[in-house]
Amino acid sequence: MSYSVAVRALCEFTAKTGDLDLRFTPSPTALEGIAGHRTVASRRSDSYQSEVALEGDFLQLKVKGRADGYDPAQNCLEEVKTYRGDLSKQPANHRQLHWAQAKVYGWLMCRKLGLEQINVALVYFDIVSEKETCLVEAFNAEVLQAFFEQQCQLFLQWAEQEMAHREARNQAAQQLSFPHADFRPGQRHLAESVFKAVSTGRCLMAQAPTGIGKTLGTIFPMLKAMAPQQLDKVFFLTAKTPGRKLALDAAQVLLDRNETLPLRVLEMVARDKACEHPDKACHGESCPLAQGFYDRLPAAREAASHVSLLDQAAMREVARQHDVCPYYLSQEMARWADVVVADYNYYFDFSALLFGLAQLNQWKVAVLVDEAHNLVERGRQMYSANLDQATLTSVRKSAPQPLNSSLQRLNREWNALHNGQIAPYQAYDKAPEKLLHALSLCTASIGDYLNDHPQGLDSGLQNFYFEMLQFGRVAELFDEHYLFDINKRDLDRKRPLSQLCLRNVVPAQFIRPRLTAARSTVMFSATLSPRNYYADLLGTAENTVWIDVESPFSADQLQVHIVSQISTRFTHRQASLEPIVELIARQFSERPGNYLAFFSSFDYLQQVSQLLAERHPHIPLWQQSRGMAEAQRQEFLDQFTAHSKGVGFAVLGGAFGEGIDLPGARLIGAFIATLGLAQLNPVNEQMKRRMAAIFGAGYDYTYLYPGMQKVVQAAGRVIRTREDRGVVMLIDDRFAEQRIQQLLPGWWAINSELPASQLAGLTHTPTHNNVR
Repeated sequence: MSYSVAVRALCEFTAKTGDLDLRFTPSPTALEGIAGHRTVASRRSDSYQSEVALEGDFLQLKVKGRADGYDPAQNCLEEVKTYRGDLSKQPANHRQLHWAQAKVYGWLMCRKLGLEQINVALVYFDIVSEKETCLVEAFNAEVLQAFFEQQCQLFLQWAEQEMAHREARNQAAQQLSFPHADFRPGQRHLAESVFKAVSTGRCLMAQAPTGIGKTLGTIFPMLKAMAPQQLDKVFFLTAKTPGRKLALDAAQVLLDRNETLPLRVLEMVARDKACEHPDKACHGESCPLAQGFYDRLPAAREAASHVSLLDQAAMREVARQHDVCPYYLSQEMARWADVVVADYNYYFDFSALLFGLAQLNQWKVAVLVDEAHNLVERGRQMYSANLDQATLTSVRKSAPQPLNSSLQRLNREWNALHNGQIAPYQAYDKAPEKLLHALSLCTASIGDYLNDHPQGLDSGLQNFYFEMLQFGRVAELFDEHYLFDINKRDLDRKRPLSQLCLRNVVPAQFIRPRLTAARSTVMFSATLSPRNYYADLLGTAENTVWIDVESPFSADQLQVHIVSQISTRFTHRQASLEPIVELIARQFSERPGNYLAFFSSFDYLQQVSQLLAERHPHIPLWQQSRGMAEAQRQEFLDQFTAHSKGVGFAVLGGAFGEGIDLPGARLIGAFIATLGLAQLNPVNEQMKRRMAAIFGAGYDYTYLYPGMQKVVQAAGRVIRTREDRGVVMLIDDRFAEQRIQQLLPGWWAINSELPASQLAGLTHTPTHNNVR
């Protein structure tokens, strides 16, 4: 059995020593790096060879990679590195790593061409000045072969351990037994569909109701498929923290019930949540966990490799024992884990770690996307960029003197950009060229300054600098799937300030390559209808399989009532308060228990809850507030106990509208006082216009489908097991429309009228044809 490793991965394992040091930054963007490599190649002779595929063997190791270039006339192998700033500030361990890669490529080229000696060059290309710094050394083939074999020998013990682990993992996974006595209804259908999708190398979109065990029903078949499909990794991607916890819990169940399964499961968390010293910078002169990080990494890596479930707590404990940074230890362990549980951005973001590693190492991966309906909006956020002029005004006050002129130039172009705009908000079909030029000059100046003064920027300017870099990157991708908009604020000022946004409308062009790069991607959620909406916005392939998993629940478990006597339109909101309060009170009186009441905004929520407290003070109530931290959200949920009775007020589409589990008596009903339609504002109207131009369904794609997805998700909190019984009240006359009801789950038995005992006293609010 052979073990394949990329040249870069091999050298990063064997040749990285010393401190973790992020000061030699900012590195060029991927596009800048590609352009830099092309520029270097264009300056070479006609016989120059770019991107030369090379490989070599050492015992069980197969080392592969692509050398940047080879010049036959000079017999010179080149390793090209792009950078910006002062090259003399580059840490010695970075240079050491680069030489290691160049020398390994040098030997592989000697082997390929049968050379006795070769010139090896490190070519550093400054993307700003476009100047090259070439460091050239001549090597005998025997010397390079000895270096290559030394690196392989250093890696071989680990590689042998990894091969043994993989063999044991694959054998155990094939014998893996389902951890429960039987599948839940619908769960087997889901699991079989997942296994078939990965076996045929296709994408799967699975609409599966809450309560069937989607997490276990997707992870289990993926593990069963690891050996036959020769998968290297399974990535389980989630939109929110509760989704990560469900995946880790499912993995723990599998490990507990299959004790011989040698599986490594890794949880990846955001840097700000993993950092032990948030007040310190990421380099050895500031943070004790960065000092000597790579010297202590091998022992920490070895220890972590023997922990089956590396969740945040376990990772922190291993890191503490070896005095290394837990965040960067988790990044290292992503290379050696079998299942990685992480946020969407670790695979779908522009600079996504997991996607980058998969491409670099040519891993065969399978991707599970939990609550995939969230990927539309999350994708838009990842591929958009914002700049706030108020931030620029603030950072200019404390900016170092050498940066004043470039920041002033940027501010001048910014003012010129929005001075001619009469309306507070306006969208444009083109990106602002003059401002982008000023932005490019400004980021270059700050980049140069950062390299000369790595500790010389305050956090505000540094954060704004990163925002400018993102804005510049996104501007390079601007096309018909984007809007550029300007939102003028502080209109009472002599010179109003504005916010700029390069707003992604359709993320499909960026998501599609990530989906197709995997052996199989499975996207699952309780709300993936209508199919064409998600296919259009997520960019799924034509051969994508779409299934609607049957519900394990029966219609008699859930009473669904449409309260058509009330309108929740904004113009009728005040008139709706009293009828909604009476509806909640009467339902609570007839069947005391725990309920959730969902509203379209915090203002609406507070108005109803305040009136309920005044009219019916005996009903316990608690409410969601703006910006709740995780601990506060948990306190809110903790009030739903098996013996409590009360009403929790929440915003539809917020933290409590999906991803929470309150089975049995913890939740027996929900009031949903809205269709969940997005706010009518200039931004959404521009989104609607662009959606109409691209897909011909502007209103549905912008308002209706995303809104109804929130309604179904919120209603899905009520019935969690086959023993649950509950009620959902859909409060708005528009729920009575046929096209709205077609977007509701098929297993619901909808009662178009309330029981007579609850009809009395409900005021009918006049409606009109305005769908808003």
